[in-house]
Amino acid sequence: MTASRAPECPDVREFEATVESVDGREIVLDETYFYAESGGQPADRGTLGGIVVEDVVDRDGDVVHVLADEPGTERGATIAGVVDDAFRTYCARAHTASHVLYGAARRITEELGYAGFDISPEKVRVDLTTAEPLDDDDLIELERLSNRAVWESLPVSWETMPEADARALADIAFNEKTEEGAMGGGGSIRVVTVDDWDVAACGGTHVRNTAEIGPIEVLERSNPGEGVTRVEFAVGPTAIDRDAAVHAAALAASAALDANVDGLVDAVERLREDNERLEAELRAVRADLLEATLREFPTSEVDGAVWAIGPIDDADPNDLQEPAREVVSGDVDALAAVGPGPAPFVVVAVDGDTVDDGGVDRIDAGDVVEAVTAEFGGGGGGGPTFAQGGGIDADPEAVVEWLRDR
Repeated sequence: MTASRAPECPDVREFEATVESVDGREIVLDETYFYAESGGQPADRGTLGGIVVEDVVDRDGDVVHVLADEPGTERGATIAGVVDDAFRTYCARAHTASHVLYGAARRITEELGYAGFDISPEKVRVDLTTAEPLDDDDLIELERLSNRAVWESLPVSWETMPEADARALADIAFNEKTEEGAMGGGGSIRVVTVDDWDVAACGGTHVRNTAEIGPIEVLERSNPGEGVTRVEFAVGPTAIDRDAAVHAAALAASAALDANVDGLVDAVERLREDNERLEAELRAVRADLLEATLREFPTSEVDGAVWAIGPIDDADPNDLQEPAREVVSGDVDALAAVGPGPAPFVVVAVDGDTVDDGGVDRIDAGDVVEAVTAEFGGGGGGGPTFAQGGGIDADPEAVVEWLRDR
């Protein structure tokens, strides 16, 4: 049984070891400094005997190296291992950054819990259980506090201790499912401490000082499950590039709005207010134009009521409701507008006070739409004073003529 020495000696990049077993492309050593994938941290990259290591897994207590080709070596031979420096460094920085971010979360929310994390080449995610979902202000504060912890150059240390002692530590973050690598066997647990900031059961590789992490850039948040907030962030080049992109976007926006970066919020708020005002004015003008168009419909008498009936272009059924109601509140008892397209729509509006002098029942807009769709297909509905239908299988002019000739 062999275990990885990577968590205890994260700075080792080159080593020699004795081959304990070979099975095709899989090789087990008497000791190794390759990290086996565990708890959200990916396996190390590198080479063994000059052959690319495709994967490193913990199998039944042994660290198994899966090579790109068969190693051509036998049990008892000495083999040289080289751990990819750039990837190990990134993973160590990213993993410690997740502890720093959790420590920041301790400072902004109560009833905090840890639900796991994952490192990918572009970003890191941390899943937090919180009593209330984190909002944008919380996200900004997480980023600010995390980067302050980096700036403070806090020492990072790790030790293995009896499980009872580890669980007795105040505020220790502990998740057996995602941190199985922290279980050292024999009732012991590996504990990683960021001085005066965070303490957690963890089996991963870490930097020795938070200053080694570099910038932490929070990317986004989501809620993958009830009570869980997922925070995604970047470290290293991705964080630097993201920060530069955000800065560039802020400068471009400030130039477009003729404002400095600090005044962007006020400038955007003014722009939003102007946009809402213009949209309201545009809706009013459009409603007036539609009403004017509807008033130009030719009128005819149908069953004793005065109807305005005609085709309408460049309009949405919902846009016609208020203009149509205005038209039927005057000399017109009812109105029917038929829209264009391969599946035309029909809108019917009726004056609510329309009753024949002879006591004939008031016209029902819903009944009229139902009659149209029964004749030409489609569907729709509505109330006595306004109804609409769509998906009509007929030419709009044919529908208009049918309505006039009823």
